[in-house]
Amino acid sequence: MANALQGLKVAVLAADGVEQVELERPRAAVTDEGASVDLVSLRDGEIQAMNGDIDKGDKFRADRAVADVSSGDYDALLLPGGTMNPDNLRSDPEAVKFVGDFVRAGKPVGVICHGPWTLAEADVIRGRRLTSFPSIRTDLRNAGATVVDEEVVVDGNLVSSRNPDDLPAFCAAVVEAFARARHPVG
Repeated sequence: MANALQGLKVAVLAADGVEQVELERPRAAVTDEGASVDLVSLRDGEIQAMNGDIDKGDKFRADRAVADVSSGDYDALLLPGGTMNPDNLRSDPEAVKFVGDFVRAGKPVGVICHGPWTLAEADVIRGRRLTSFPSIRTDLRNAGATVVDEEVVVDGNLVSSRNPDDLPAFCAAVVEAFARARHPVG
């Protein structure tokens, strides 16, 4: 499926505490297929990635601040996990609006691990089927989602997975879902 995402513009929304492998592998999967990717964060500058939520990983420079972009600037969204990352995102009204706007517009969203916390905060998972890291499943059910324990779940425009072990299946499903995006941003 070489160049399956040619011409698509993808946002990766992440903050300090992002699980490094959940940022790097999906981003590489979509760029390898030709997508243009911006790392969007809560502010300009660098974010600190983590490995296993415990050990500091690399720092990544944000391309854009969430206050300076809108969902209309992108065709698709990736929400990596890590415990601190989505907790930081769901505390920021601009990040929550950005995420909610993608889902409400029907644009594809790939979310893994603790990432669905931001979806719950945006109130866009009521009646949706998804998976996540086990420790946040009660929060997702309380937000109205049907939560299952599967490697990857596709429900309309949402693609979700549980943890880094699911990355091969998650990345493949994300590329497939993003390839179906109808109207590339020019």
